[in-house]
Amino acid sequence: MRRREFLTVVSGGAIAAAQSQVPRTEVYKKVDGLDLKADIFSGAEGKRPAIVWIHGGALIMGGRRSVPQQLRQRLLNAGFAIVSIEYRLAPETKLPGIIDDLRDAFRWVRAEGPRLNIDPERIAAAGSSAGGYLTLMSGFAVKPRPRALASFWGYGDLTTPWYAEPSDFYRKQTLVSKEDAEAAIGSSPVAELPNGNERGKFYLYTRQQGIWPNQVAGHDARKESKWFDPYCPIRNVTAHYPPAILVHGTADTDVPYEESRNMAAKLKQAGVEHEFITVEGAGHGLAGASPQEVENAYERATGFLRRHLTS
Repeated sequence: MRRREFLTVVSGGAIAAAQSQVPRTEVYKKVDGLDLKADIFSGAEGKRPAIVWIHGGALIMGGRRSVPQQLRQRLLNAGFAIVSIEYRLAPETKLPGIIDDLRDAFRWVRAEGPRLNIDPERIAAAGSSAGGYLTLMSGFAVKPRPRALASFWGYGDLTTPWYAEPSDFYRKQTLVSKEDAEAAIGSSPVAELPNGNERGKFYLYTRQQGIWPNQVAGHDARKESKWFDPYCPIRNVTAHYPPAILVHGTADTDVPYEESRNMAAKLKQAGVEHEFITVEGAGHGLAGASPQEVENAYERATGFLRRHLTS
């Protein structure tokens, strides 16, 4: 091959790789005056299995552009398309509305799959933190159910003390006043946040006061536990629940490691195929873990999804 021909081939491959990192953005739903959007990453043509990525942020913050680059590239290299969705955020929109958005996003992906070069019969869910929670919710709240789930430092219960009572960890930080917390949010529904928003203050306030469920769901988890039944994945695991892989660090100070451990125990009890990856000493988002530990977790999660979506 002559040098010019070689450069052309290399350049073409580089362009294709670069294009896989540039998402195609589409509106999957219009509600409350908002356009709810999805970013579609696809590394190649042809009908491909898809991962619906659900962002974290305590259902209060975050956005669809949060797919970890390391994981995103691994999934694309494995032959997946990725559809990263946004949803209306709390507290302006309460939990039932957020779950409606989750269902509608999956419905849209299935309906538009052929146009997007996605196989509508081979769809999995994945997400981190609150996105991990919504991933676990999709295992029973979405119909048809995803074929597999990958929850990264997620949770299955909204009523246990870690969320429903004041957090000792967060109360060691400067206390946020009610006035500052309320100033950080608005009164109209929102999904895509502007740069420099201060909604983290509102989240911190809810954790310091132990009122996150009240603000996100509009119900008191300590007094109305039964109301939360349809919104707690751990209460809805049956033998029909999708295969799931859970990843969590033992030193997580935001979402307790016990949340994934308890979910794994429930999956085992129901006879659901699952894997539970424990990263010793790692914090939220695997903070403090070595690069190799993070790589291993992403590799195992990708392998788990591949086994269930490419068979």
